[in-house]
Amino acid sequence: MRVLILGNGAREHALTWKFSKSKRISALFVAPGNAGTGEIATNLPDVRPTSAEEVIQACRTQRVDLVFVGPEDPLAVGIVDALQKEKIPVIGPSAKSAQLEASKAFAKSFMMRNNVPTAEHRTFTSYPDLERFLTSTTKRVVLKKSGLAAGKGVVESGDLKELLQFARRTLQEDQLVVEEFLEGFETSIFVLCDGSSYRVLPPCMDYKKAYDGNRGLNTGGMGSICPVPSVTASLMNRIQNEVINPTMEGLEKEGLTYKGVLYLGLMITKEGPKVLEFNVRFGDPETQVLLPLLSNDMGNLAEAVVTGSLPQLPFDPPDKTAVGVVIAAPGYPGTYPKGLPVELEVPKGSDCTLIFHAATQRDPKGNLNTNGGRCFTVVGIGKDIFEASAKAYEVVPRVRFEGAWYRKDIGKLLPHPF
Repeated sequence: MRVLILGNGAREHALTWKFSKSKRISALFVAPGNAGTGEIATNLPDVRPTSAEEVIQACRTQRVDLVFVGPEDPLAVGIVDALQKEKIPVIGPSAKSAQLEASKAFAKSFMMRNNVPTAEHRTFTSYPDLERFLTSTTKRVVLKKSGLAAGKGVVESGDLKELLQFARRTLQEDQLVVEEFLEGFETSIFVLCDGSSYRVLPPCMDYKKAYDGNRGLNTGGMGSICPVPSVTASLMNRIQNEVINPTMEGLEKEGLTYKGVLYLGLMITKEGPKVLEFNVRFGDPETQVLLPLLSNDMGNLAEAVVTGSLPQLPFDPPDKTAVGVVIAAPGYPGTYPKGLPVELEVPKGSDCTLIFHAATQRDPKGNLNTNGGRCFTVVGIGKDIFEASAKAYEVVPRVRFEGAWYRKDIGKLLPHPF
């Protein structure tokens, strides 16, 4: 099997790492890739994931058997539709189904039509209408940009001025969804879909706030854990019956089924699980902790998704825990420098700690440099969350560049179940 992975983040490095361990793989390509993927696959740095023409040409040149789409942008612009038209097997949703992530307004409407529990909400296109609403409501609310925003198009604030500033900027180019503020703890549920059936993967949790204690601005994710101790078997049953079942039935009813990954971002409230958002691909940084725990050969897993044979594939629950710590550039999630030289001390001879690169690159002399805001994810694997967290934080200091920073409470700050 010759596989092409689209993307250049730590999620794509984790996917590449998992595919590289498959006995089914004869060639592995990543477009555009990063310095980490370049060590275990062939990077195609001149291929833009959002360019159907370039991706299709790469598939023909490299005789690719399967394309796995990592990030959301290519999905939203219809890369899967273009590949399917050329009869190239691909894992990911059509542009129509990708609206579940690309438009929060669309996703909210879908949830309402299909009785999927979610926060009370309203969608606005007019700033004066929104201003009147915000100045009159007594409820605490959350503002969300409807379109793609790389995990940062959300404002939670009690400051009316800050909310109105965000709303004015957003409504110049997009719709704005206003939700009631939900209290509880978040969890990420990933569902593998083969077009007619599905498999639910172990629950993850993403630490979205920038700083320790869940303080600061929203980010794309500063760390993650898998599985989540607070997500008990009884809670998973509720999630299955109250959230996953109506969601999957709704996808089928509305012609939105696809072969790929569905992410359900949940808030676990006192009333039960409620959907905060849908994504139509693996999350980042959750992928980095989820994939190392899956016992399945990634080639077999991908084939089952493409051929619609997931029910025949055995899935064993993980017997270990993974904790991932994201190391970011100074200034992230605001303005940050690129091209910072990196010293990397990779652990030798151990599968208990992994380092996944985000948008790193090599200069002409072969030196490793940063090229983004979130630069690395260090993953520790252990018998429980305490051992996994300790293993991750033991290696984090071995990733060195000027201004590098990270949260110190990943896997240590845990939610309490209701």
